[in-house]
Amino acid sequence: QVQLVESGGGLVQAGGSLRLSCAASGGTFSRYAMGWFHQAPGKEREYVAIITWNGGSTYYADSVEGRFTISRDNGKNTVYLQMNSLKPEDTGVYYCAVLQNSDYRRATVWGQGTLVTVSS
Repeated sequence: QVQLVESGGGLVQAGGSLRLSCAASGGTFSRYAMGWFHQAPGKEREYVAIITWNGGSTYYADSVEGRFTISRDNGKNTVYLQMNSLKPEDTGVYYCAVLQNSDYRRATVWGQGTLVTVSS
């Protein structure tokens, strides 16, 4: 069973940048589509970005298009989320997940999350 561990969260001022990492173990990482999700305080978890198994295609929520970039290194079993031009509304817990068929509605394994706080 694959396990996911996120890292890289922290406190940043609005307009700043952070890079999140999600390290996978226990499975064949290079076969999985991966996604990043965001849960703001008091709100439901929402999809942020998706990357296919080989990194050939990426997809973004409208709210982060042009600011966030998802990437992966299959040699390191790691997926990344580069977050630029951060806004206070980006505050929350960020989760990575394994996705079936690159579908954000079909997450099968979740990490424990990493907290991002953007101050205004």
